[in-house]
Amino acid sequence: MASDEPFGYRLWRYDGAPGELIPLLQSAQDHFGYIPRRAIQHIAGVTGIPESSVYGVITFYNQFRLQPMGKHVIRTCVGTACHVSGSRMLIDAIQDELGIEVGGTTRDGLFTLFTVACLGCCSLAPVMMVNNETHGRLTPASVRRILRGIRRAEERGAAERGARPTP
Repeated sequence: MASDEPFGYRLWRYDGAPGELIPLLQSAQDHFGYIPRRAIQHIAGVTGIPESSVYGVITFYNQFRLQPMGKHVIRTCVGTACHVSGSRMLIDAIQDELGIEVGGTTRDGLFTLFTVACLGCCSLAPVMMVNNETHGRLTPASVRRILRGIRRAEERGAAERGARPTP
């Protein structure tokens, strides 16, 4: 688990001990929400580890992200109960509705889509979570309604704040 120490502080404290790359990457991700190119360059410079090796570690572990996550993170269950109940159709509907693939984030930064092995809500299959809210017994149509409702709420909030709604 990453420390609450700021990213720069962890780099400043780096003493060259083996095994510190993962905590440095975790700190960068905690600080930025993902690991930007400039953080990879900085970590490589401080540690003396080639950027290609740092990148290799980032892409090996699925806990690390090279792109920012959306404001609303969708986790769609693909466990056995959800799979036999049609989770693939839900994923297809989400991808079609949002124009992204699994692991992707919408251009407006509103949604990121993941699949997970199990959400532990088998009696509600098929299931997805949006942030920390669980939605069960879903159909492709209900998934689209949920996503459109979230988008409308975001647009209303933006209008109330006097900002332009997201496209």
